[in-house]
Amino acid sequence: MKIRSFLFITLTFFTQLSMAQTERPRVIIETDSGNITVELYNECPQHRDNFLKLAKDGFYDGTLFHRVIEDFMIQGGDPESKKPGAANLGSGGPGYTIPAEIHPEFIHKKGALCAARQGDQVNPEKRSSGSQFYIVQGKTYEPGMMKQMEMRSNQAVMQQCQREFFTADENKDYLERLRVCQQTQDQEGLRTLTEEVQPLIEALAEDRAFHYTPSQIEAYGTLGGTPFLDQQYTVFGEVVEGLEVVDKIASVKKNGERPVVDSKMTVRVVE
Repeated sequence: MKIRSFLFITLTFFTQLSMAQTERPRVIIETDSGNITVELYNECPQHRDNFLKLAKDGFYDGTLFHRVIEDFMIQGGDPESKKPGAANLGSGGPGYTIPAEIHPEFIHKKGALCAARQGDQVNPEKRSSGSQFYIVQGKTYEPGMMKQMEMRSNQAVMQQCQREFFTADENKDYLERLRVCQQTQDQEGLRTLTEEVQPLIEALAEDRAFHYTPSQIEAYGTLGGTPFLDQQYTVFGEVVEGLEVVDKIASVKKNGERPVVDSKMTVRVVE
């Protein structure tokens, strides 16, 4: 009897310990429009830890939601927005970027917390801004639209795989052949090269192919979101309280994408 009791207590202790280790941290974004409680994903540890550190350091306090687009998203976290009358916001940050942590299970449903970033042309690795983030508002999508969105995501995956293939050290010979064909306008050589590398790139892309689950399709049909951004930006958390505040901020009067009246925030960690 004592052994059973000991085993039960031990099992309970380790179960609670395991739950504590996987519990998602939360932050509260306080605004004049109300509070937004956000849960951070442990599966994105670099984004999670960075956001928590910046929040604890008071980095976000006094910054603005400087870019607001109704039926799309609200964006903030630019430290330059603390300056009175600051214009042309969107390029500020803490001086570093964060490696992408993109997971197929985390989509741009309404309330998703996502990292802003520079475009693929200058940022093919999809590295995230060190501080700027956006919260999705979006709109609902019919199930039939989701197949198109899925195809769009996989086209982007294919483009990424092409870039990675031709920049890999082991494929530098293919890259040199491509350059020669382009410089000499050798169409026949280009066709031959394409026939050789296309199956290799497609195999790489197939391993990363993105497919929506039934629950994700349902989420976009009922809750809404911005599925055209899926697999392109890191989603590292979600709103668990305060979606109505996101709607309120998204609906404010704007001059272009900038709210006419500053929408400031204070971010604190829920201990």
